[in-house]
Amino acid sequence: MYAEVGDRVVIGGRRAGECDRIGIILDVRQPDRTPPYLVRWDHDGHEAMFFPGPDAFFMRRESESS
Repeated sequence: MYAEVGDRVVIGGRRAGECDRIGIILDVRQPDRTPPYLVRWDHDGHEAMFFPGPDAFFMRRESESS
């Protein structure tokens, strides 16, 4: 799993009715873009180092086009 700054990470809810957790990648520390990533979580603004598990996926940031 590889990420870039600006990508969104989504972790699916684990139980019925539980909301997905969504965060934004703030920093990619490894030159090969592998974990851990610094993520700011949307629901509370908490920033933490994150190692994605099998229930996580990335939504690529939209490229800026002129």
